[in-house]
Amino acid sequence: MSASLTHRPVTRVTVRHAPQPYDVVVGTGVAQRELDALLGDPVLRVGLIHPHAMSGEALRTAEALSDAGRVVTLIPVPDGEQAKDLRVAAGIWDTLARAGFTRTDAVVGLGGGATTDLAGYVAANWLRGVRLVLVPTTLLAMVDAAVGGKTAVNLPSGKNLVGAFHSPAGVLCDTDRLATLDPAELVSGTAEILKAGFIADTGILDLVAVDPRGATDPDAPVVRELIERAVRVKADVVAGDPLEHGAREYLNYGHTLGHAIERAEGYRVRHGEAVAVGMVYAAELARLSGRLTHADVERHRHLLSAVGLPTTWPSAAWPELRQAFGVDKKARGRRLRFVVLDAIGSPAILDSPDEALLEAAYAKVGRP
Repeated sequence: MSASLTHRPVTRVTVRHAPQPYDVVVGTGVAQRELDALLGDPVLRVGLIHPHAMSGEALRTAEALSDAGRVVTLIPVPDGEQAKDLRVAAGIWDTLARAGFTRTDAVVGLGGGATTDLAGYVAANWLRGVRLVLVPTTLLAMVDAAVGGKTAVNLPSGKNLVGAFHSPAGVLCDTDRLATLDPAELVSGTAEILKAGFIADTGILDLVAVDPRGATDPDAPVVRELIERAVRVKADVVAGDPLEHGAREYLNYGHTLGHAIERAEGYRVRHGEAVAVGMVYAAELARLSGRLTHADVERHRHLLSAVGLPTTWPSAAWPELRQAFGVDKKARGRRLRFVVLDAIGSPAILDSPDEALLEAAYAKVGRP
């Protein structure tokens, strides 16, 4: 990590939708410095939920909290989306019960987006809600999953169909962790950053266009700026619509097809890769319905491809993907609803699109 990045002050983005506003803190070493303070008093017991792959990091975090006087229960969970299962959540609640957790104790989620989603869901439902602190360790979790108070687990029939709104006491985005990620994980996280650019902050798109390689380089200064911009977009949207009754749905740009792809692939495809294809599909829907220009759609393809994300999917997958649209969270009864763009930076809802339009848009995304 370069000296200029190491000594850069932390950035605090306040999310104001909760009864008690909280900060998303972005910077180097923030988890080590600020976790104990965020837990506060009178928290005694801490359930530290983490993927098996991060057991070493979890142990070091637990030792630091123990030195500060906390009683820590380490709770390893499966890696990735396999953690977001009701049976895993139920096992954690049993662990908390055996350890004597009360309403004044806390849950910490350390890991990627699946882990922070699960930790939030566990905290939301244990004794009807306990204190929660999230320490996202992937780019995708920092800019999206850990921010906004949405928690969820998956069902065989679809992703994030069971969940609750439960705001954390704070989110600690330690940028030092980015250097430890698989490069493919950095690329995947960039999809959610570009999403924030397409729906709101077009300056993000300009930054990526100028330096697409830097956008996925953990040592590049532009990465820090992209994280902060994406977090601000989400914080602003969430503040205006905390329970997803309106504009917050715009944060699901690209996610209808994206979630369908994830389900069809048994969650073996990275979230950002699926959403990238979903954004191109949504852009084609908007073009075919007279909202976007051909150049706008090509801008999607160019930027996503430039950072290494896919923009096509097999044509033969369409029947299964189309079937999955029916369990999308934005659907209303038999009405399908898609987040699209009226222009770059101007999101809208496409309600009840014609079946021929859905298929024609996928034909532009499909490949042999």
